[in-house]
Amino acid sequence: MTWFTSPGDAAARLSAAGYLADQATATTAYLAGALEKPVLVEGPAGVGKTELAKAVARATGADLVRLQCYEGLDEARALYEWNYRKQLLRIQAAGAQETWDESHDEIFSEEFLLTRPLLTAIRRAEPTVLLIDEVDKTDVEVEGLLLEVLSDFQVTIPELGTVSAVRRPFVVLTSNAARELSEAVKRRCLYLHLDYPGTEREREIVRRQVPELEDRVAGQLVSVVARLRELELKKAPSIAESVDWARTLIALEIDDLTDEAVAETLGVVLKHVSDADRAARELKLRR
Repeated sequence: MTWFTSPGDAAARLSAAGYLADQATATTAYLAGALEKPVLVEGPAGVGKTELAKAVARATGADLVRLQCYEGLDEARALYEWNYRKQLLRIQAAGAQETWDESHDEIFSEEFLLTRPLLTAIRRAEPTVLLIDEVDKTDVEVEGLLLEVLSDFQVTIPELGTVSAVRRPFVVLTSNAARELSEAVKRRCLYLHLDYPGTEREREIVRRQVPELEDRVAGQLVSVVARLRELELKKAPSIAESVDWARTLIALEIDDLTDEAVAETLGVVLKHVSDADRAARELKLRR
């Protein structure tokens, strides 16, 4: 399967799938498919890193397999584990009729294997986008689990042998840069940094997602969001929250983003009391 035929093709198809990609993003998406290399997408929360993987899946008709990373993630949750309860029932059912060697060979077979996202993506014959989301939240040791997958697109199961990909998935790793990833992981990936878009680009994104919003109001909205992101907040507004704010204005039938309207709806984009208080002071809003 050819994921994209050119950077221009990637940009056009991602746009049709609802994702407005800039030149760097479109080029990286094309190269990830053409070179069959994973892409590491890094940047602050809420800039569209996860959405890029979803958009690639939508644009190409591929299925999305997602591994959500978190502290404490281990091999059993990322790769595979054995169905121990089913294995025990099988051993009990056999009783003394089978030797341990006979039981061992049977219980460590496909029937008793529980596949997790990494192994699932490797084994699929259909076009697959593998999203390894927020990889920086895992422990450093987990990166070792990824290396075999990212290097050779294969997984070794001691009881069954090595499982190699029939069709290489399109792999997207996302990171909020909470910690530095190992050089070994980075060497195996293409790199793309996403940041908050400029006001004109964000206005276009908002207008695409909420076409009923007047362009004038969209301009007001992204201007306020840009000012909020300049403040020292616990959590700056994401692009998704800009879109939610636009939908809020439509729902409330607000056709002019006055200071009063901003104050009334600020909770859509700011989720901490301290952030709302700071914004009210800096923007001189009455609350």
